[in-house]
Amino acid sequence: MSAPSISILGATGSIGNSTLDVLARHPERYRLHALTGHRRLATLAEQCVAFKPQRAVVPDAAAAEQLRMMVGTLELDIAYGERALEEVATESDVVMAAIVGAAGLPAALAAARAGRRILLANKEALVMAGQLMLDLVAAHGATLLPIDSEHNAVFQSLPRGRDTSVPADGIARLILTASGGPFRNMTLERMATVTPDEACAHPNWVMGRKISVDSATLMNKGLEVIEAHWLFGVPPEKIEVVIHPQSVIHSMVGYVDGSVLAQLGNPDMRTPIAHALAYPERMDAGVAPLDFSQLSGLHFESPDLVRFPCLALAKTALGAGGSAPAVLNAANEVAVEAFLDGRAGFLSISQVVEATLERIAAEPLESLEHLLEIDRRARAEARNLVEHRA
Repeated sequence: MSAPSISILGATGSIGNSTLDVLARHPERYRLHALTGHRRLATLAEQCVAFKPQRAVVPDAAAAEQLRMMVGTLELDIAYGERALEEVATESDVVMAAIVGAAGLPAALAAARAGRRILLANKEALVMAGQLMLDLVAAHGATLLPIDSEHNAVFQSLPRGRDTSVPADGIARLILTASGGPFRNMTLERMATVTPDEACAHPNWVMGRKISVDSATLMNKGLEVIEAHWLFGVPPEKIEVVIHPQSVIHSMVGYVDGSVLAQLGNPDMRTPIAHALAYPERMDAGVAPLDFSQLSGLHFESPDLVRFPCLALAKTALGAGGSAPAVLNAANEVAVEAFLDGRAGFLSISQVVEATLERIAAEPLESLEHLLEIDRRARAEARNLVEHRA
């Protein structure tokens, strides 16, 4: 029996690179079907030459031609565009869904519709389209395994083998840990002046710039609360966030008898990636073992919602339901992009998100087309807010 095939959507990002690192340690486990990339064509070309996938997908014809010149005589089917992205998401047995933001949603839904095993690193797929995604997974027999370190930690701390879409008896709460980001102890006055480079200098994790900014605002944790609700079928009031600066405990599950099960490890995304790739087995991830003798202590504190309002905004959007989480996500993507481009200040991110949520009322989602229209409206509103604040 041949090894299952895998496609990595978003191969040039940190998750994609870490996935390739794990796969290189276990070449017998998977056949690499496709790699996809957006702007980092040189990196994608290097990956294609090193790992020799059957297919590669880039944004447009110009990028496809550029990639073809970069890989030379390598046998490689190069395609471009959103339709090609959705195609490769349906052609392999396993899909690593690691495209950042709403751009990754159509391909993740296509993989679910095709009944694939989806390793979900794109949290926006559930933030924007939680019920739609779960309905497709159930209807087509797909498998959904979480890659975010927090959700993977929760998954590992739940009774083994249960259906994650149905809450297990005895679960009292989910506790998602957050490092607190680079500005955990910074005053609001100082936060008003921080630069994109400062916001992207995460103290524990190596991540892309957008996710790093989300971590600095705690929006990342807010999105994870929404994702956890859909992944594990737990009501919002039973999902807690606690600041844990050491990033050793990646999340916990509290049970009604008072027990708390936690997953611990060094902060390295190869651990959850290897767990999902091998599940229900285990395999080496290349991560150093946790040395307890070197830990000075494990500390916890409550998040400060005054200095980090994005977490509260995400919980509010989850409570409102319907289209509100999609509006939250769209406004955040626009505001973060403006901050990274120098067109908005750090504190403007939460202000733009809050104002967008106020201006676009939540409504029931009827279809994917309806969801995408809401996304477009929210982005237009957020861009207008950014321009008027500039």
